[in-house]
Amino acid sequence: MATNSRREFIKMSALASGMLLVPNFLHGLDRGGLPLLANSNGKRLVVIQLSGGNDGLNTVVPYQNDLYYKARPTLAIPAREVLTLEKGLGLNPAMEKIRLLYDQGYVSILNSVGYPDPDRSHFRSMDIWHSASASDEYLNTGWLGRYLDSLSGSSANYAAIEVDDTLSLALKGERYTGIAVQDVKRFFQATNDHFLKQAAQLHAQDHTHHQVDYLYKTLIDTQQSAGYLQEKTKVYRSKKEYPNGEFARNLKTIAELIASGVESRVYYASLTGFDTHVRQASQQANLLQELSEGLYSFVEDLRQQQEFDNTVIMVFSEFGRRVAQNASNGTDHGTANNLFLIGGKLKQAGVYNDGPNLQDLDQGDLRYSIDFRNIYATLLHNWLDGNAAGILGGKTQLLTGLI
Repeated sequence: MATNSRREFIKMSALASGMLLVPNFLHGLDRGGLPLLANSNGKRLVVIQLSGGNDGLNTVVPYQNDLYYKARPTLAIPAREVLTLEKGLGLNPAMEKIRLLYDQGYVSILNSVGYPDPDRSHFRSMDIWHSASASDEYLNTGWLGRYLDSLSGSSANYAAIEVDDTLSLALKGERYTGIAVQDVKRFFQATNDHFLKQAAQLHAQDHTHHQVDYLYKTLIDTQQSAGYLQEKTKVYRSKKEYPNGEFARNLKTIAELIASGVESRVYYASLTGFDTHVRQASQQANLLQELSEGLYSFVEDLRQQQEFDNTVIMVFSEFGRRVAQNASNGTDHGTANNLFLIGGKLKQAGVYNDGPNLQDLDQGDLRYSIDFRNIYATLLHNWLDGNAAGILGGKTQLLTGLI
């Protein structure tokens, strides 16, 4: 092997080895820079995913419906404990902080949200929600990823941030993708590893191997992005007290990114553990309390920074649970579910539509009355100034009087 060829081989091998040392969240970055968005309207969407299939009937409780208590003799929330709302519905008693936001006019609850021919697999149903596909359609891009594709300018690559160490399908587009980062300081430190900086500098002087140009570009752009976020987040450190736990820490990170002026249109975070087949009552109550208290602190933080009116928070789960409890004091995979929108500029706060019809079930499951893609379309068109028809395939309708 000639000397030059041997030297090139060593450099290519070193790069490949180095990239293996980079945490997974860095591999979601593939294009450069974090310039301001040319077509930003100053509004942002924060998506909260409740992974595992949250039981909607014990979240938004039909406490005036005898059929609910008949189907759940030991699992139903007693009417005296429910945080009453309207239309015969109330919140799980663990959701006191959400109730406070509701009373302030910041919450809209949409009932019986789902899609035709529902799938009860966690993975498939989540793919459907992430991609906004039909139940018999398979897409490799997410609805928010396609929104990124529709934005102008290279900054579309960084218009979405997921606070996690992996990137969800929802944020993956054909041309552009979001980034996943859980800890900005760790993100910066990882990308400024001495070896990786040397690799980037080495490639800046030599472009003879085009097949690895993409990898080098990813590395350089990642370092630039990490530096941008590191500098931006020095601007604001939240003094708001958040609850303990990873979910609340992730919300605090989002609040700091927003208040620091990071130019992102979409933020994404998850709370896991909702697959409650066994002994559901206490497990779900703990999770709903974690959700409720975390979101309340997050909203208060945004309000203090005058950023809440420019923010809408969407809380969803991949499916609900069956109406009847199972033999293990839990619930099995179901279909339609409730969805929460939280924001300072909702056109219609409160309970948006009637609760589920427990007299008209589909083999023991709730029937959907709102297609989730119509909610996406409304958020894209009315809030993010996106081309909803182009992004979602023109198969949706806008919901009136929501945002």
